[in-house]
Formats: sequence, structure tokens, C-alpha cells
Amino acid sequence: MILHNICRKIPVSGVRGPNCRLFSASRRKGLVLGVYEKQKDDDGVVFTEAAASFDRSVSGKLGELLSVSGPPLKIGKGRVFYGLHQDFASVAVVGLGKKGVGVCGKENWDNCKENIRAAVSAGCRQLQDLEIPQVEVDPCGDGQSAAEGAVLGLFEYDELKSKKKFRVTPQLHGSADTAAWEKGVLYAEGQNLARRLMEAPANYVTPTVFAETIEQKLSPFSDRVIIHKRPQSWIESEQMGAFLSVSKGSEEPPVFLELHYTGSPDSSQAPLVLVGKGITFDSGGISLKPSSGMDAMRADMGGAATVCSAIVTAAALKLPINIIGLTPLCENMPSGKANKPGDVVRAKNGKTIQVDNTDAEGRLILADALCYAHSFNPRAVVNAATLTGAMDVALGSAAAGVFTNSDWLWEQLHKASVITGDRVWRMPLFQHYTRQVTESALADLNNIGKYSRSGGACTAAAFLREFVTASHWAHLDIAGVMTNKDEVPYLRKGMSGRPTRTLIEFAAVLATEP
Repeated sequence: MILHNICRKIPVSGVRGPNCRLFSASRRKGLVLGVYEKQKDDDGVVFTEAAASFDRSVSGKLGELLSVSGPPLKIGKGRVFYGLHQDFASVAVVGLGKKGVGVCGKENWDNCKENIRAAVSAGCRQLQDLEIPQVEVDPCGDGQSAAEGAVLGLFEYDELKSKKKFRVTPQLHGSADTAAWEKGVLYAEGQNLARRLMEAPANYVTPTVFAETIEQKLSPFSDRVIIHKRPQSWIESEQMGAFLSVSKGSEEPPVFLELHYTGSPDSSQAPLVLVGKGITFDSGGISLKPSSGMDAMRADMGGAATVCSAIVTAAALKLPINIIGLTPLCENMPSGKANKPGDVVRAKNGKTIQVDNTDAEGRLILADALCYAHSFNPRAVVNAATLTGAMDVALGSAAAGVFTNSDWLWEQLHKASVITGDRVWRMPLFQHYTRQVTESALADLNNIGKYSRSGGACTAAAFLREFVTASHWAHLDIAGVMTNKDEVPYLRKGMSGRPTRTLIEFAAVLATEP
């Protein structure tokens, strides 16, 4: 009888009853709480600490409702209850899976952190659908992961739409995990910045606009950041012939964006250099891409977006490390001035390149940027690029491919990716692939492999290696993780902004090492 009365007054599972006055009168605040999977069938509801405290405050009603409202919640699934508490019009309870799980060697990520991200994002979205503007979030034992799930899960690019998605402000429930929550918010906002840049149409984010956007985002940190927006005249003076050969096909002027973040107390500390491919639209050039899906090539500057967003976040976190960001920005367009198949261009280091496919342009602009990176005596060089469709074929969206000449650098990147859940996977840099790009009829190198499509991601990496002398260099091919359909549950469909958080975490860990 008691349960019957409770259920009559409090509709469950997100259904608004016609007489539910509590909901209509008090809709300003919502709450997301976590619940673990039962260890045994006869166990009671296993709440998180915050959820258990809430349940006590409502005399056990939440636990009772969960028991009668349906089967136990699965990971990442939620159920909404109304009118339970005077401060919260709606309470979303979300499934966290088994309690106490950690790093999974087979999956190469932390199951606990991923479960929290997925669950919190699901709860926040349910409350967003109910148009609740303020949502408090249970830290679920890991405030950073909870914040990441909330902020990443609520993001949607609708800046050019008349009808906007209802805006929700997530905040921490309680005060026990404030520092971790704030850190998670910054990590997620960094990735959302990359998503916003990648999602925006190419006529809205030109090379010039991209550079100005990053400059604006870094303006609060002017005491620690120096920005150089290098024009075409500077690019010419640096003899970056490979970069210029790509940019010349477009009416949009190229920009070489150079960011200097000095976070270390020792300003002379060797910097981490991050290099990002910045093709703000890739038509393929004379080697024109098929029209189907070409619109997605507005995100071919994903490498630049993730690198720059990582530096913005590093500055916000005040990481004690020196970082230099280098992003050659231009469009790859067909015109009377564009590269033609068979043309030969000269890179900054003097090597000549036969351009047999103008749609293999990313490696050309990166070649010059990598040469320039060495002038800073770097601690390590990491470049990110949506470089090859072959990478998507090889790994899909499960992980970004990493090609590196350094076991130490691989370990650092891999450890960072396990923490963020934005995984990386090591790929080969065999001489087998180098020979395929160094056998060219007209020049020192060819911009596509000897056997065309075979091992395309590997031959592209081998090409880049020809412009690297640093002992610690890694190339991240992020083409496969550029978009999200439904693979990552806490990201909506669209451009993913991956692997921004892995780059941030990598820099954060590196900052703690001598």
C-alpha cells in the first residue's frame, strides 16, 4: 500500500503525469545519481555515497522506487523520478556497472572511468530533454570523469540553427570532489572547443578565422602565452615550399599559427612541440575527392584543432611545462594555380617531393612544420593529423594510430590514453614502408606509396619520418576517430574532437617528470 501511494504521486521512468504539480511548479533543478550493479541477486540497491545520502534524506524512497520501477539499471542507462525532494524536481538515477572495476588490459582503458562518463552523460541528457536548466551531478567516486561525462555529453553544435538545444548547466553535487570536478570540466571544454572548430562550416572557419579563434581563447593567459600568426610572406621566407604548394590552389591566404606556452618555472626548459595538420577544407585538389561525404572535409583540420585546444587547456590548468604549438593552416582546392599530379616541390629541409596525388596534401604541409619544429630543440615532437582514410580502415574509431621512433614516448601516450579512455594503438614504422616513398622517378620522395593503397597509413607515416631527426617523435593519425556516430556513448553524433583529452593528459603527466 505504501509503495502504491508513492508511485501514484511520483511518476517514474521519465513519464510526466497530468497531475504531477510538483514537476511543473519546481523545474529549476535536477540531480544525477549513480547506482552500482548488484553483486548478488538478493542484494539491495547498491548506491554511490552521494546517492545513499540522498536516499536517506528521502527516507529510503529512492531505493524503494528503483526496486519496483523495472529491472536493474544497465551501464549507461538511466531512470528518472519526479517530486522526490523539494530541491530537485527530477532525479535521474544512472547505472555504473560493477563497483570497484579498474583498468582493463584487454580494452586498454579504465572501465570505472568510462562507465562513469557514459552514465553521467546519459543522466544529464535525460534531464536536458525535460528542460531542466541546472543539474547537479554525483561525482560517483571520480569527480573528473563525472565532469567529463556531463560536459561532453551535453555538447551539441547548433550555433547556426534558429532552434537551439536547451542549455543545461551541470555542477558538482556536494563539495567533496571540487578540484577533480573542475579539472574534468576543463578537459571536456578543451575537447568541446576542438569539436566546435571541426564541426563549423569551412566558410565560417577559414585559416584566418581559425587562428583568430585560438588567439581569442588564449587571451586570458597572455602572461604565459605568445602567439604568432605567420603570414604568407613569412612562410615564403622560411622556404616552406611543400606547404605553399598546397595553399596556392586556394583564394584563402595560408597562416602558420605558432603558439608558445611557458608554464615551467624554468623558461629555458626544452619544450614539448605539438604539430597539427590544419587543412580547413580538403577538396582533394586536382585529385578531386568524390562529392559524397566531401562536406566532412571541413574537419580536416582536426589535428590543428586538437593540438590548439590541448594548449588552451594546458594554459587554463597552469601546467608547469613549456609547450610550443605549430599548425600550418590552409585549404586544399583545385584551381589554375593548384598542384598538379606529377609536380615536384621542395620542402624546408631541401628534400624534393613528387606530388603524384594532390589529395595526399596533409603530409606536405606537415613536412615543413616538422622541419621547423626542430629549431626549438624539443624535448619531444608529437604531431596529430586526420591524415589517411587507410587509418580508418585499419582501426576504425576504436583508437588513434600512433607511429613513433621512441618506446618512451609511446609508453607516455599509451598511459595517458588509458586514463582518458580516448585510446591510441601503436602502428609499425618499418623500412618496408620507407622504401615505398623514397623510390621516386623525379624527386627524393613521392607523396604516395609505391603500391598505392597498400599500407596507406604506414607509408604516410614513413613519409613524415623523412623530415624528423628528433629522438622522440610520434605521429598520431586521427582520421579514424574524426567523427562519432554512436561508438562513444558520451559524445553525440558529429565531429568528436578526439584525442584532445589524451594530448592534455600526456602533457600533464610530462609536466610532472624531471
